[in-house]
Amino acid sequence: MAVAMIVTQFLLLLHFKTAESAKSTFALPGCPDNCGGIPIPYPFGIGRNCSLSAEFNVNCQPSHDSNTTIIPFLWGWNYPILNISLSLGQARVSFPTASRQCYNRKAKKEQGMWYEIDTSDSSFRINTEKNKFTVIGCNTLAYLRLDFTTNYSVGCLSSCDSLDTLNKYGSCSGIGCCQTAIPKETNSFYIHFDDRYNNSDVYHFNPCSYAMVVEEAEFKFRTNYVTTMLNEHDIDNKLWPMVFDWAIENTTCDIALKNKSTYACRSDHSSCFNVSGVGYLCNCSVGYEGNPYLDGGCQDINECVNQNACSKPGKCHNFQGGYRCSCPIGWRSNHNNPGPAECALNIALVAGTAAGIAALLFLGVAIYVFRERRNLSKLKEKYFQQHGGWILLEKIKLNQGFGFTIFTKQQVEQATNNFASANILGYGGHGTVYRGTLRDQTIAIKKCKIVDERKTKEFGKEMLILSQINHKNIVKILGCCLEVEVPMLVYEFIPNGTLYHYIHYKKQGSHISLETRLRIVHESAEALAYLHTFASPPIIHGDVKSANILLDQNYMAKVSDFGASILVPTDEAQFVTLVQGTYGYLDPEYMQSGQLTDKSDVYSFGVVLLEILTSKPVVDFDAPEEKKNLSSRFLSCMEENKMQELLDDEIKHEDDMQLIKAVAELAKECLSMKGEDRPMMKDVAEELLRVSKLKQHPWGQEYNTVETETMLSERSQPDIEIEHTSMEVEEIISIGR
Repeated sequence: MAVAMIVTQFLLLLHFKTAESAKSTFALPGCPDNCGGIPIPYPFGIGRNCSLSAEFNVNCQPSHDSNTTIIPFLWGWNYPILNISLSLGQARVSFPTASRQCYNRKAKKEQGMWYEIDTSDSSFRINTEKNKFTVIGCNTLAYLRLDFTTNYSVGCLSSCDSLDTLNKYGSCSGIGCCQTAIPKETNSFYIHFDDRYNNSDVYHFNPCSYAMVVEEAEFKFRTNYVTTMLNEHDIDNKLWPMVFDWAIENTTCDIALKNKSTYACRSDHSSCFNVSGVGYLCNCSVGYEGNPYLDGGCQDINECVNQNACSKPGKCHNFQGGYRCSCPIGWRSNHNNPGPAECALNIALVAGTAAGIAALLFLGVAIYVFRERRNLSKLKEKYFQQHGGWILLEKIKLNQGFGFTIFTKQQVEQATNNFASANILGYGGHGTVYRGTLRDQTIAIKKCKIVDERKTKEFGKEMLILSQINHKNIVKILGCCLEVEVPMLVYEFIPNGTLYHYIHYKKQGSHISLETRLRIVHESAEALAYLHTFASPPIIHGDVKSANILLDQNYMAKVSDFGASILVPTDEAQFVTLVQGTYGYLDPEYMQSGQLTDKSDVYSFGVVLLEILTSKPVVDFDAPEEKKNLSSRFLSCMEENKMQELLDDEIKHEDDMQLIKAVAELAKECLSMKGEDRPMMKDVAEELLRVSKLKQHPWGQEYNTVETETMLSERSQPDIEIEHTSMEVEEIISIGR
């Protein structure tokens, strides 16, 4: 498939160059039509008044490496143009080796280089289908931060521990190099490296690491990219291409057509079509070729040059926009429309043939529709069986599903208005969540991105386990849809959004008390402790963060996405390309080993505790390097006894400082670099319950450091059990039954 794509692109490029060189010029009269042998078609132009606008100006000047080689540079960008396509609305531009970080043998960063691109306010967009985010190096984790107004990033991890490993297995699939897709509608990005990873241990064969956005079809990985310190302009003596989409203005064809003076489709035989989110493009009408942006730029195609245009003994007659075929005396043509024509001896024969063809066509269409419907039905049944649907259905019939429902594909499509964008509630690392309405009940439907093929047969059994989870602080799974390639999950709808928005987007004048904060994190800890300890089998959440803690109508915590980890691929090759999302919550031990444990949830929950105490973002990209990561900044402040600098002003009360310090000490334990040094989730829940009770109790103000240390030491004793309310005990007993 990859070879076919490369061949197709080559043929398209060959056709583009051949067609556009067929005419005498594609530029405005009096303007150069090429630079260094590269065609520069209007609306692009070289020189004053030779382009449609300043954005399309092209500088024709000597290259950086040679004063004799003349190459075109896109105005405003100091990078060479490789080619411009009018029909595709694309421009291929050379970019240098992008972000770079180097380390010496003392593990000290010697030099670095970063770059960012923002096309939001221009007529250009980054092509997210042909370009890939690429990272080269050993022990390197780089992020492509998307959209400067948010903290969303796409990450790529490349690793190799020795030169022998690199030479034996080196490929752009995680060993020495990795590539990952760029999300659609990306208009800007900024590349940076994760400082927790460096190549100081392998500097003797890997002096530097690199990260860039490059056209996938043109990138061929070589191991010497890892072992060589590349200069800032090239890899292997050449620049790497990036593909940009371009369009005219930022409007639609209908609006642009109203102003004839600025309408770009100037040729009489041109047509306009919209480019979503960018503007519009022009094409020559059927039967014409050339440049639709120039007056008279679309010229008639002489179809009669093709000897097969008309069958013998017919004669071809070309006219503007088409051609027709005529037959000798005694013969009749079956039509006079543009296109190949047959000369028939009589009308009856032609009519009979046409009727027979029509009947065969109708029969063929009917058979095709029938087969397609049958194939669709078989495909749904295949997916249903593949995901363990029959096993799950049998359990539900035996009343073991606890109200769990298997929804059809048609039901979830109707509930979400065919997954309309207006019904999107949010995006997660593993899928998109939609609001839906089913039988007058509001629900949430999660459409997952990918499922591990090795677990598809076990999916039904795992859904049965998840359906039995019955805890007041866990979002209830109502059912699933198994008639699709990747199963969809149906949850109860939680109305008050996420803890993330509750903390970081507080309404003006609102106040979140320490008591409320402690209650929410205690409820969340109880839910995670339940999943780790009392679920059978135990469940690791795998994606604990404030965005996955929902708040119901009474602002009670509801942990969501707790079944996501069972859908995530776990093999190493998949892991390398799927590390993405807002980093800051990820367990460093998990990032290093790829092994997810219950202590990974504890680390992530420790970061949530920091958000509760500080109301600060987990990652601040605008802060200095040493202050970007909230967890690192918190641990540094704890060592320097400066914790109060990070606290939210709303909870900085002397009466509560001992309680806050107790929570901070708990967060510090959760953030231990080694998982074995972190507490169990049930111990965390127990400690938060004690602190919450001390806040509520009248003598809570007398809480002192000695009592804090006593409780922290007691929590480590193995015979302490989580305290449950009577309702929780009943839920656990019911699940055991």
